Amino acid sequence: MEMKIRVCQGVTGIIIITMATSFMLVYNNSSGDRSSSSSSSALHHLHVPVSSIKKPERPQRPSTTLEGYTGVMDHKPLKMHCTTCALVTSSGQLTGGKRGEEIDRSECVIRMNDAPSVDYQQDVGWRTSLRVIAHSSLQRGLRRRQELLNTSQDTVFIFWGPSSCMRRDGKGQVYNNLRLLNQLLPKLRVYIISWIEMMKFDELFKKETGIDRKSSNSWLSTGWFTMAIALELCDRINVYGMVPPHFCRSSSHPSVPYHYYEPSGPTECSMYLSHERSQQGSHHRFITEKTVFANWARTLNIHFYQPDWKPAAVIPSMNSSIAQARAGA
Repeated sequence: MEMKIRVCQGVTGIIIITMATSFMLVYNNSSGDRSSSSSSSALHHLHVPVSSIKKPERPQRPSTTLEGYTGVMDHKPLKMHCTTCALVTSSGQLTGGKRGEEIDRSECVIRMNDAPSVDYQQDVGWRTSLRVIAHSSLQRGLRRRQELLNTSQDTVFIFWGPSSCMRRDGKGQVYNNLRLLNQLLPKLRVYIISWIEMMKFDELFKKETGIDRKSSNSWLSTGWFTMAIALELCDRINVYGMVPPHFCRSSSHPSVPYHYYEPSGPTECSMYLSHERSQQGSHHRFITEKTVFANWARTLNIHFYQPDWKPAAVIPSMNSSIAQARAGA
C-alpha cells in the first residue's frame, strides 16, 4: 500500500504518456458509442459474452445531487442515485465465490482503485457504474487504462486525495493531470471530492470512533470513502468481500490475498493487523473502519456477502452519528 506522504511526486511523466496512449485507444474505438457492432467487439475483446450485457432496468426517478463531488471540467456536482448497489471490494475473499452474475444484476456496481474485472468476471462481475480511486492509485489505474478508460464510457470516476494534490489553483498536481486527462477524453465522467467534503469524512471518522485521524497517524482508506459515498448514493448496499471486524483476530481464519488480483501479494489479515497495530508513520485503520461499517449495518440497509455475515450485538462505544442522521431524516 502506497503511503500518501509521497503521492504527488513522480506522477506527471507516466500520466502524460498513458494519457496519449489512452486517447488513441478511445479514439480508435469511439464508434462503440454509435454502433452496437463495435460494442460487441469490445466485449468480445474482454471475453464477456454479449448475452450477458443487459443491464438492470433503472426506475424513472430523479437523481440525487451530491454537492461534495464536482466535475474536474465543469465543476458541477455529481447527480446520481441507485436503488440497489453492489459494493465490490478488492479482497481475496471473492476468489472462487462465483458471485459475478449476482453482482452484475445490481442496478449500480461500485469498485475501488484499479481492481480489474477482466479475467475475474465469474467472481466479481464485469459492470462498473462507479469507481472510487485514491490519488496514490492513479498511476496503477492508468496502467490498466484499456479496461478502466476504454471500456468504461458510462462509469463515474471519483478521485480523492489531500488538498496538496487536488487543489484547483494550479498547484494541485493530481488535479491538473486529471483535468488534462478529461480534456483528452471528454467522455470520461471524472469527479473529485471537494476539500470541504474531505474534512467531513475526517469529522465522521472521529464521531464514529472517538479517534482523531491526524493525531493517531491514520489515513482513511478508499474503502471508507467508498462506503460513505455509497450511503449517499444507494438505498440498499450489498457489500461483497468484506470480512467482519474480528475476523483476523481468530487464529483459524482462512488466509487469502489482500487483493484478489494479486494472489502472490500480502495476505489480507497481515495487512489489516499490521496497519491497525502500527503507531509510527501513517497507516489505515482497516479493522476500526470495519467496526464502524458493522455498526452502521445494524440500522442502515447494508448487507455483507462473500463471506456472508451479519453484525453482532451493538457495540456501546460506537456512536453511529450517520445512522442517527438517517433515522431522523
